[in-house]
Formats: sequence, structure tokens, C-alpha cells
Amino acid sequence: MIPPVADPAMLEGAARSPLLPATDPRRAAAPAGGAGQRRPSSSTVLPAVVSAVLLLVLAVVTILASQHVDNGQRVVMPPAGGDVAAAAGRVVEVAATRGVAEGVSEKSTAPLLGGAGALRDYSWTNAMLAWQRTAFHFQPPKNWMNDPNGPLYHKGWYHLFYQWNPHSAVWGNITWGHAVSRDLVHWLHLPLAMVPDHWYDANGVWSGSATRLPDGRIVMLYTGSTADSVQVQNLAEPADPSDPLLREWVKSDANPVLVPPPGIGLKDFRDPTTAWRVPNDTAWRVAIGSKDRSHAGLALVYRTEDFVRYDPDPALMHVVPGTGMWECVDFYPVATGSGGAGENSGLETSAPPGPGVKHVVKASLDDDKHDYYAIGTYDAAADTWTPDDTVNDVGIGLRYDYGKFYASKTFYDPVLRRRVLWGWVGETDSERADILKGWASLQVDHSIVESFAQGGRTCITSRVYPTRAIYDSARVFLFNNATNVHVTAKSVKIWQLNSAYIRPYSASSL
Repeated sequence: MIPPVADPAMLEGAARSPLLPATDPRRAAAPAGGAGQRRPSSSTVLPAVVSAVLLLVLAVVTILASQHVDNGQRVVMPPAGGDVAAAAGRVVEVAATRGVAEGVSEKSTAPLLGGAGALRDYSWTNAMLAWQRTAFHFQPPKNWMNDPNGPLYHKGWYHLFYQWNPHSAVWGNITWGHAVSRDLVHWLHLPLAMVPDHWYDANGVWSGSATRLPDGRIVMLYTGSTADSVQVQNLAEPADPSDPLLREWVKSDANPVLVPPPGIGLKDFRDPTTAWRVPNDTAWRVAIGSKDRSHAGLALVYRTEDFVRYDPDPALMHVVPGTGMWECVDFYPVATGSGGAGENSGLETSAPPGPGVKHVVKASLDDDKHDYYAIGTYDAAADTWTPDDTVNDVGIGLRYDYGKFYASKTFYDPVLRRRVLWGWVGETDSERADILKGWASLQVDHSIVESFAQGGRTCITSRVYPTRAIYDSARVFLFNNATNVHVTAKSVKIWQLNSAYIRPYSASSL
């Protein structure tokens, strides 16, 4: 059992010896083409300005997506890491550089930024913007964040990697941020895990997954967008596997280890899954999302013995016409029936198919930015998967969440024997508002997969953006405005939680 993180005061004051000094994963590497990768300056987490109140409405909550009228007033922003009150009258300029103009999981707000018929944005005040920052769900210190990547448990720490722009609150310059936790609530920010410093990921270190091998080795497969914007798969490993914090990562000299196969678009081949094995076979399987020329979404399965060399002809695991590009594909087993050993537990990714075990295929649809899943049967010999209900197939049936929730990723927690689901909450405010407040997006840990879909309840992730009901005027609101689902709220349960401890790593933090 992982000991819970103690009170923040104890963390800062306790006399504990550091594990290893902080390291910079980039060393002296430089991007292809001679342009040096700009080293982001050290940053601090914006401290909480008020005690956090997280309202968990289990029956139903939804995002109030407001795009209001901008009367032309300037919005004064608090400095990152500073006091809101002390920032009165100060305007902080935030770079709006997008970086590469195209990419996976980009927040699409072009209609809000100009042109005929564009919506005009609301005149946010400092108090309103400061109130929006969560003090419980995970967020980086500042700037843009999207997909969760490569979650894993290692030597007493949960690790979360995530898509991050170190330079701005809009999508671009995608690197891998990294944070660790003892309990998935309190987090320490670590140095960047990977940056775009080779030709095969020059336009971004995109999403990927971690796999722990039987000998303890950890391999990380991720998508790189090349200097020519071709999507390829790359391999990285910890420089020092004995480091519990995994602060330094080394990219393989064999990269890229996979390129788009014939019939697949050069920009339609991304987001490798956690690898799995099947009985009586030493090869590992990895699924990758794509689409075909007829706009059918699909998942390809590659086999490998060493994560460097792969069978040249992938298997077509599953295809659904009309669903478009499948991003962030996830594939994992779940227990079924009653009385089984795994009934109240998650299953390890390589749990074999058979009686009492079904497999979930999840795809994040690039067309509508929603996460869809289906439960079915996996044929390990052919590496194919068949849904139990073809009417509710992947992309046309059930969703994990009917609010703003996308690019989710699960991992198996070997300590608590559960499968944990992470998802990116991109919010529904405008890109301009993100720039003004200096950050965008958060991560939500649903922790629901082992009791799949919360016992059948429909889940609706929400962020509400009030303009008046803040601080002393705060009230509890119930919104029932989910997309493509009708819900009747029969009861509402509310909890008030303390702020989570989410701060930069230092030796004294351990």
C-alpha cells in the first residue's frame, strides 16, 4: 500500500535525504537543422489564492460553455506565482505563439479568433480568471496542456507524463511534461521528460504509452511529428531505471522504429498503446490509431520481440466506417460475471482472453473530440477484436464521458490492483481567455474502469465558469446540459475538499 502524502507542511519541513539531484533530460542535444531547442526557464506553481472547493456532482453536471460579448476592456492578469491582490493594475503579456500550426488534439478555436460571424469573447476580470484555476485536479505550473501520456507506477511513485507547451497557453511546441505522486492527488513537478530535439520528432513529441517488461525494464513508445510533419513511432527508455523519479530519458538510436504502412496517410498514424502479450507467444503487441482513405477509423496491431524491429505487415484489429481518425487508442481487459478473482479489481494489460474476461477498445475521434468505447472479444491468434454489440460499436455508441473529456489513457495500478483512467479536460473557454489567464486545460482521474463506467452511471465532466458567484458569493449549481444524452438528476451529493499539494520538485519535498 502506498503511504499517503502527508500534510504539505510536513513535506517541506521533514528531514529526508534526497533520492538524486534534479537533472535536465536534454543534455547537449540540439534539434535537427541546427536550431537549438530553447531551454525553458524554471517555473513555479501558482499558489492557491483561496481554499479549493471541488463540487463532485455524481448524478449529473455539465460544462456551461459561455462565449460572451467583449466590450473592449483590458484584462489585468496576476503574475504566475504571485498574489492576485498584489497584481492589481499590472498587465502581464503572455506569448501567443502557436508553434506548428497543425497537430493532434489541438484546441480548435479559429471561429472565435476572427473572421465573419466570429463570436466575441467575454470581458474577464482578474478575480474571475484567478478563480478558474483548479486546486485539486492536476495542472502544470502554467501554459497549455493536453493528452495524458505514459502513466505508470515505479518504485513507490505514480508517474504522469503529458503534452505540454513550455512557452505559451496555446497548442504548439509540444514536449512531455512530467510529474510524480504517491497517491494520485498530491503531485511534484519534475524536469521535462522529452523535448523535440531530433528530426523524427522536430515538430512535436506527441502521445505515447509506457510498458513494463517482466525484467523490470520500462519502454516508452511515442509518436513523433518529423521535420516534414510525417507521423512516426519512436522508442525511449529511462537513462537510470534505478531512479524512482525517472528524471532522465534516452531516445533510441534506432528511431523511428515504425513509419506509416502502405495505404495509411503520412499524418494519420499515431498514439501507440501500452504493449501486451498473449499466452504461448513471446512477441509483444502494440496498437496504433489511424484511418483509411474512405474515412473509416481503425486500429492496427504490430508485433515485436524487442520494440525496435516489428513485423512489416500489421493486423487490422478493428475498423468502423465513417468514424474518421482514431486518436489515442486504448486496449485493455476487464473482468465480467460474478464471483471471479477480478470482479472487484482491474486486470493487468496482458491478462489473457477467455471466460470471465472481455476487452475494451477505446478511440478518441478526431472528428468530434469525444472518447468512445465498446466491450467485445479479442482473438489473440488473429489480433482482431469483435464488439459484443455492433450497434454500439466504437465511435458510434457509448462514450466514457458526455462532457468535455478527451484523449484518455488508462494504466494498471499494481499496488491497488485497479485500472485508472486519465482524461484531458480541454475546457470550453476561448483561446484568448487561455492566453489572458496564462494556462489551459487540466487532467481528470476518473478511477472508474475496474467498476466499469461507474456501475452504469452516465458520466459528465464539467467546468463551470461563473462571473458573479465566486469567493463569498459562491453557490452550488446543477447544470443538466450534456451533449447527446438525457439525464434526470434524482439526487445530488456534494463534497468539499482541501487543496491538493501540486508543486515543483525539490530534494526537500521528499
